[in-house]
Amino acid sequence: MRIGIDLGGTNIAAGLVDENMNILCKGSVPTLAERPFEDIVKDMGMLVLDLCKKMEVEPFGLTSVGIGAPGTPAKEKGEILFSNNLNWHNAPLVKELQKYVPVPVKLDNDANAAALGEVLAGAARGSDSCILVTLGTGVGGGIILDGKVYDGINHAGAEVGHTVLVSGGEPCSCGRRGCWESYASATALIRMGHAACAAHPDSHLAEVKKENGKLNGYLIFKASEEGCEAAKQVIDQYLFYVAEGITNLVNIFQPASVVIGGGICAQGERILGPIRSHVTGNVFCKQVSLPEIRCAELGNDAGIIGAAFL
Repeated sequence: MRIGIDLGGTNIAAGLVDENMNILCKGSVPTLAERPFEDIVKDMGMLVLDLCKKMEVEPFGLTSVGIGAPGTPAKEKGEILFSNNLNWHNAPLVKELQKYVPVPVKLDNDANAAALGEVLAGAARGSDSCILVTLGTGVGGGIILDGKVYDGINHAGAEVGHTVLVSGGEPCSCGRRGCWESYASATALIRMGHAACAAHPDSHLAEVKKENGKLNGYLIFKASEEGCEAAKQVIDQYLFYVAEGITNLVNIFQPASVVIGGGICAQGERILGPIRSHVTGNVFCKQVSLPEIRCAELGNDAGIIGAAFL
């Protein structure tokens, strides 16, 4: 038995996972990220012990505990060097957790863990190479090559969202301008939706914004489906940016699979069709087979399963 922990800025989710990659029991608690590091890790430890108690598993009998955490890990030291979401710097995560769960603990970035989960048990099952792109508040990436997580010699790689797509373009949270994240994240989609409402105040999209008091990705897609031309233009432009970034990744890595995660993947073929078409028409070499481009299947469970098998 293994336990995988998906540590997020909002929630800590964990699951007891068997050797067939089935989650037997899972639970979650709020992260409350503004708290001291030690308090957050204590809750992680208590969550692990609670899962063991529920399933009548002796904690000392666990094969391992794996953690997928936001930020840049120093795997050998078991530390998070930097996490913007949690405001951690050189946080000794493994050592602190082992105060509560004295078994082997493994650590990696949360997107890497999710990518591994999709390869082991999800949309990229059977692929020896996969790139997971998560489209959420930002744009995250996890890269699996030859069945193993690839994150560079310093474990700071795979930050696909912080490759520049538009030189000198929209400002990014990382301090640069024009990053893919600034054009392909859900945050960017919403920004584009607001701009469309300002440019087309009589559009159906503007009415939707007024009725709901805000916009989100779902509302923009829904307005497009209801025939709003302004919303359709936003979606088309947004998917162009998403597909441009994926085309870059395909040109660099030529993986067997590209998996798209995040809330936007609920749109299914509405996003996959245009993305596949764009990639097919714009990759450098059009004479080779292209990767399968799919939506993620495991949702939040990907991070738990991947972390368990780090």
